Amino acid sequence: MSLKYAIIGCGRISPNHIAAALENKLDIVALCDIDESKLNSTVQNFNLPNETKKYVDYKEMLDIEKPELVAICTESGKHGQIALHCIDSGANLIIEKPIALSLEEADLIIEKANEKNIKVSACHQNRFNKSVQKIREAVESDRFGRLMHGTAHIRWNREEDYYTQAPWRGTWEQDGGALMNQCIHNIDLLRWMMGDEIIEVVGMTDNLIHRFIDAEDLGMALVKFSNGSYGIIEGTTNIYPKNLEETLYIFGEKGTVKAGGKSVNLIEEWQFADKLDDPEEVKEKYHENPPNVYGFGHNPLYADVIDAIKKDRQPYVTAVDGRNALELVLAIYKSAAEGKSVRLPLYKCSTLDFKGRFDTKSV
Repeated sequence: MSLKYAIIGCGRISPNHIAAALENKLDIVALCDIDESKLNSTVQNFNLPNETKKYVDYKEMLDIEKPELVAICTESGKHGQIALHCIDSGANLIIEKPIALSLEEADLIIEKANEKNIKVSACHQNRFNKSVQKIREAVESDRFGRLMHGTAHIRWNREEDYYTQAPWRGTWEQDGGALMNQCIHNIDLLRWMMGDEIIEVVGMTDNLIHRFIDAEDLGMALVKFSNGSYGIIEGTTNIYPKNLEETLYIFGEKGTVKAGGKSVNLIEEWQFADKLDDPEEVKEKYHENPPNVYGFGHNPLYADVIDAIKKDRQPYVTAVDGRNALELVLAIYKSAAEGKSVRLPLYKCSTLDFKGRFDTKSV
């Protein structure tokens, strides 16, 4: 018996979710979006059955359809409140990144989901990349020895038309900037690989050429992990003339790895003192060429969440993982705004805390 599935938000990322839902044989009972034209085009584009219900009010949809699994794909600033309503209705969740825009909402999601035994997965689908899984295996097997430092580089391009397509993008109320929107996937991977627990963050952010958005188009940070390793983050949407790369480096006492490509989907460097595998064979085997930066991770993420629901276990990518990625981005914002290092953990912080930060800057 397949799970009853619904999606809230039929914008840019929704086709990846619907394709994954179909691939995993979910029963798509409803679509929800405040724009009815998006509902109609989604039904047509995916040849969904005519009886697929269409809603403009997600609360009404939850009450009537009672879906068992819901994907939240709205603007980021609405993720938290929608998630809390879904949990109250008994629906398990896949929440597009970021899980919320405030730590308070993220903590409420975690708390309520635990109370009601609801499975919540943050959609950090790149964790399922073949390349990333291979690197994670090496981390868990201690092949690196002592981790020394890791770096995440997101060198992308976003022109003005990207933001005019959806006016919520780049706003503090509903999005944040390059780090929160475009770079959070690789920020998640860096934190996960380097041990998760962070002591201190030093960040700088700026809006250099995207004067038509509120938030940053450039972010840099140094991260000190509790295991004694360090992280470097470089994220930008200013690269001319198009997306250049998304890369993740892990440097250990006994190993060096580089993952690159459109969405860290290629292993480009693989050196370990133990010589357990041939670097060229690893590069060839763990190589994917996705059509876009979203990669191939949605299908396995969906399969994992479905299995987690059926077996009553936590998903591979949890709500806590989503909170960790959110916390690190907010810590960078806080450090940049205050001009000093920030100690973790953070308990209260939101993108709204930084509203107006770049408003008085001259072009």
